[in-house]
Amino acid sequence: MTSLTEAAQNGAAASPAEPVVRAEHVWKLHKLGDEVVKALVDATLTVQPGEFACLMGPSGSGKSTLLNIIGGLDRPTKGTVFIDGRDTAALSESQFAALRHDTVGFIFQSYNLIPFLSAVENVELPLMFEPVDRTALRRRAMDLLELVGMSHRASHQPAKLSGGEQQRTAIARSLIGQPRLVLADEPTANLDQRTGAVVVRLLRDLCSRMGVTVVASTHDPLVAEEASRVLRMQDGRIVSTTGQPHPPEA
Repeated sequence: MTSLTEAAQNGAAASPAEPVVRAEHVWKLHKLGDEVVKALVDATLTVQPGEFACLMGPSGSGKSTLLNIIGGLDRPTKGTVFIDGRDTAALSESQFAALRHDTVGFIFQSYNLIPFLSAVENVELPLMFEPVDRTALRRRAMDLLELVGMSHRASHQPAKLSGGEQQRTAIARSLIGQPRLVLADEPTANLDQRTGAVVVRLLRDLCSRMGVTVVASTHDPLVAEEASRVLRMQDGRIVSTTGQPHPPEA
């Protein structure tokens, strides 16, 4: 099994000219009785390999909806989303699931760790039922826990971990499949400022040191400060963009 850095660099180098994410004129509409709610309005964005992009806005601005559509957890009402060069509208649910499995890692606001599994078992979980070498999987999971400063807590269940430790474990879990893209939904929402800063630096390091592309939704200015580009959202629209669409400096 290749090293963590080698694997990430190999993945990022697979198609250097191709954006990892390209969304074109994406809408998401919900019908509530006679009313149509516009959760997402004509959103267009491109995210390059190794970039740390931040979707920023208040609750209800559409940032989580856009993140879920990019990750295939939801489908747009209209518009096109390309992930790693593949038109997701042309994929069946099973094909999209395979693309998520191979390409995308998720970090959730509520961590979503399995309470009866240890930290290392939670990290292994996405590949636990795959035909992989168990010794190699455990070694990779431990390497990832060491990467996020959690190897000394590998045997502990989530209830014995702090919020920051649970989120760092969730970051390690998101990397177990060697994804090119990591999607983080409000990664610092349940953390104090000091712990949130640690988590944000970890996300930035994924980009600058490992070549992983990160797209995060947040209302936290701390996340925006570390991102290479900030897309501000309001009422379902991307209303402004600051920064440059390239990876942050190491």
